[in-house]
Amino acid sequence: MSSKKVIGPTFEEMLHPEKIDPKVRKLALQKFKEDPLDPINFFNITWKGPDNKIKYVVLPKELTGVDANIIVMYGRDFPTGSHKVGATYSIMAEKVIRDEVDPSYHTLVWPSTGNYGIGGAWVGCRMKFDSVVILPEEMSKERFDIIRSYGARVIATPGCESNVKEIYDKAKELKAENPEKVRILNQFEEFGNYRFHYYVTGNTMLELVKNEKIGNGRIAAIVSGVGSAGTIACGDRVKQEFPETKVVTLEPIQCPTISMNGYGGHDIQGIGDKHVTWIHHVTNSDAVIAVDDMESKKGLQLLTDEVGKSFLKEFISAEQVEEMATIFGISGVANVLGAIKVAKEYGYGPNDNILTIATDTVERYRSVMADLDKRFGKMDRTEAKARFESIFMGVKTDWFFEGTLENRRRWHNLKYYTWVEQQGKTVEELNEQLKEEYWEKQQAMVKETDKLIMEYREREGIYGL
Repeated sequence: MSSKKVIGPTFEEMLHPEKIDPKVRKLALQKFKEDPLDPINFFNITWKGPDNKIKYVVLPKELTGVDANIIVMYGRDFPTGSHKVGATYSIMAEKVIRDEVDPSYHTLVWPSTGNYGIGGAWVGCRMKFDSVVILPEEMSKERFDIIRSYGARVIATPGCESNVKEIYDKAKELKAENPEKVRILNQFEEFGNYRFHYYVTGNTMLELVKNEKIGNGRIAAIVSGVGSAGTIACGDRVKQEFPETKVVTLEPIQCPTISMNGYGGHDIQGIGDKHVTWIHHVTNSDAVIAVDDMESKKGLQLLTDEVGKSFLKEFISAEQVEEMATIFGISGVANVLGAIKVAKEYGYGPNDNILTIATDTVERYRSVMADLDKRFGKMDRTEAKARFESIFMGVKTDWFFEGTLENRRRWHNLKYYTWVEQQGKTVEELNEQLKEEYWEKQQAMVKETDKLIMEYREREGIYGL
């Protein structure tokens, strides 16, 4: 068993865990509690719980101040505490079943600004690979600690969330030192990331609104902050079912790359990486919006600090307040503020559903919350009330850029500078991305990958059984 490569679920099984062999599912659920580092936990990569129900909340309208239903699917209960583990597993699975990587020889390099690197550390080490995560030095202390606890090495590069070029440069340096041994698994260009969210996240969203009978049973808009642009691939699937869905890309005001060809440092950890990623289907975006990083951080503190929760419980049920405190990180709050902005801009009503994502939880940002206390002082009720009214109730429709034909082409053209000039992609393939057939071809690979995973498991068995 020790010489085997480790593999886990198919895309279909991640979407529908009830289709996993009952023995495997039972063991995976058992190990989720007893041994979260056991590779059988690959079979817990899903948006659904042990009861096969989707993990989501409909935010109380007392918090959002809009009539539309803002529905948040949350990644808290994925094996690493973030849905990014789905992207890392999917990328790795596609490599393993095609014999493109060998745990007895290759070193995996995971360029990241946080949750992808955490996922890479967890997945890579569970698959018995030597794994190295490259991370900007200004990311939260918790990120570095978690990566090391999963068994990976970590290299800190200069800068913050938006300093991705520095990550790329370090990855190139490692590759140049040992080109045969090093394999770079770049979430910004690997389509396994896109496919996980297109198929698993997108279809989960469709199932959610149809089966739970929320609003009109359709999806008016999807709002997602863009880091690697994996998550927002769910919009490609949803639009195939509901063509009227608005796919809205979100980024920080402090680094408005897509919306204004801008740059800058910010602290919405997980989004706003100062370039347009290779796997981002930007010509399918209906709008780009921007939100403030400090509002996102202060909003998270309001939702998770005991004083903030006490204030919210004055007009929201205690059960809802406590639940929200466990599902949000900084980028999740940014997504909620973006969803409120979209609801106001488009005038959505009580029958309209806006879907968004909470990637991780406040547990990865306790040090950031402590820094807020040092900078602004401990929050009291007066401050909690001021934050609620200014951050949540005060969302404006500024920083809203419609996806006109010209804007979509402009957003697409930004890929040239990173990917053709710096990363070795061709102009020909860049031009191919303007065609819908390019993206449909990427989507179709889900079935091929699932077939190869099943063949691999029939040949090699499942690790742990």
